[in-house]
Amino acid sequence: TGQYMHHHHVVDNQRPVPPGTTFFPQYLQEAGYATAFIGKWHMGHDEDDPRPGFDHWVSFPGQGVYFDPTLNVNGARVETKGYITDILTDQTLQWLNEGRGEKPFFLYLSHKAVHFPFQPAPRHALRYAQKPVPYPETMANTEQNYRTQPHWVRQRRYSIHGVDHMQTGPFDNDPVPDFDQLYRDYAATVHGLDENLGRLLDYLDSSGLSRNTLVLYIGDNGFELGEHGFYDKRDAFEQSIRVPMLAYAPGMIPAGTKIAEMVLNIDIAATILEACGVAAPQSARMDGRSFLPLLLGRQVPWRDHILYEYHWEWNFPATPTTFAIRTDRFKYVFYHGVWDENGFYDLQADPLERHNLIGVPAYQEQIRAMEGQLFDELEASGGLAIPLRRPQGERLDQRKLPR
Repeated sequence: TGQYMHHHHVVDNQRPVPPGTTFFPQYLQEAGYATAFIGKWHMGHDEDDPRPGFDHWVSFPGQGVYFDPTLNVNGARVETKGYITDILTDQTLQWLNEGRGEKPFFLYLSHKAVHFPFQPAPRHALRYAQKPVPYPETMANTEQNYRTQPHWVRQRRYSIHGVDHMQTGPFDNDPVPDFDQLYRDYAATVHGLDENLGRLLDYLDSSGLSRNTLVLYIGDNGFELGEHGFYDKRDAFEQSIRVPMLAYAPGMIPAGTKIAEMVLNIDIAATILEACGVAAPQSARMDGRSFLPLLLGRQVPWRDHILYEYHWEWNFPATPTTFAIRTDRFKYVFYHGVWDENGFYDLQADPLERHNLIGVPAYQEQIRAMEGQLFDELEASGGLAIPLRRPQGERLDQRKLPR
């Protein structure tokens, strides 16, 4: 949509898309583009019916499964055998080769990988078995790592998204034998993703399509692999909010281009539309803007901060509702609905975000300014209403016990 979460109101996987919501592929479709969605949708819980804006649709309920998935192909159930990353890539190559016709095309390939529980293809299962696993400095359960952090941060270690989760033992300080295997499985699952993206890029090059195709490789979230004691996303720490993004367009984007400006996922819709020469109507009410000028090396005025939001989920209650303002140097984090400290970090002096400066007198003026900026922006864009929905699905609220 090109909109903030508080604007379109789809704030978790369970919530259905509100009527009247327009996805930007609809504008491309109206402009004569062939459009396809292939992969994980996961909005509206297990609903996987074809959505407006796509001529071709391949999906599956919820998170799907890594092996032998049943797909929804244009509304029909199709049973398949094999590994999901291979299968989705096969579906993509088939559509590119046979289904798109002579029209210009927009393809959204949404891989399930790399989502927990990490399950690599059998051919990659042992690829990293002998590799040493790096332990982040902030993973250790020490006073140095947690003395100034909000209390919920340490407590999250013992939740479904923590390295001390009760599945590794019922009590605090029990050993964590599974983390190394989890890390290696993550790497092996990513390897399958990398291998299949190579297949896709090879096809674009060999077919000549890469000469006039923009490829954006993006994640929908970052991920903590032990940082702060987590293996998850959702929170406002850097490993969670920093999202992979690569752009590939031979002849258009110079190789090796690096963009220092802060780009958001709400900018993707406007960027693709501009690259395709399609204007979004005013009714789209996009919060993001096109970063195509940055890809082309142009100097344009740009934002000096970002707004981050996460809304508490009934299914995963360990992480509170979180709002944050991040500049190149500072990050202010506001937690809603929890009796705890907020967060303030100097990212230049403390890139690991070990030291919460929220109570340091020297920073109070900066903290008040960023707090005011956060609420001014939320108020101006309708972001002060906290969404609530009826509980649905499994509630994963187990936690470890003190010994």
